[in-house]
Amino acid sequence: MSDGVRICVLGDELVAGQGDARALGWVGRVLARTRHATDPFVAALPVPGETSTGLSARWETETATRFGPRTDNRLVVGLSAADVLSGVSTARSRLNLANVLDAASASDVRCFVVGPPPRLRVDERALATVSDAFADVCRRRHVPYVETFQPLRSHEQWLADMYAGDGTVPGQAGYGLLAWLVLHEGWHAWLGAEDRAA
Repeated sequence: MSDGVRICVLGDELVAGQGDARALGWVGRVLARTRHATDPFVAALPVPGETSTGLSARWETETATRFGPRTDNRLVVGLSAADVLSGVSTARSRLNLANVLDAASASDVRCFVVGPPPRLRVDERALATVSDAFADVCRRRHVPYVETFQPLRSHEQWLADMYAGDGTVPGQAGYGLLAWLVLHEGWHAWLGAEDRAA
């Protein structure tokens, strides 16, 4: 019998909701639409500019004190364009994510992965390639993967939000779009929860 659900969300400034005047980001918006019987404990643990290499190196340490031996432990990985910007190879990006998912599975931690959304001044072809690689890693492990790059790459509201800021993070509308994608790409089924708006 589980002592409740604990969710750790790792990623970069997108997980932090940087640039959102409402300070919710996509994580807060998703949680606001989630109704779960056990009222999960949720810890957002972002590091600005984090690559998959950095995330892979820290995730176990970060979650160790937050996950419990009798709780239903869940890990949400929010990926971004940091690998492309930092020159991390696609092969290394794949390996980093695979290592996280495999180690989490071995520890009975269920994972959910949100792919990198488009970003200004980032090579679109390179970002599409790494997003496809992340998706393949998840597919092979039967882990839910939310594709954000393709739906948003030419989305008028996303682009307007990015151009209105510094091109690194969106504003309220952009985070709303990310949350919508997460909510409609398997979040409730993965968590065993209901949509509050339903």
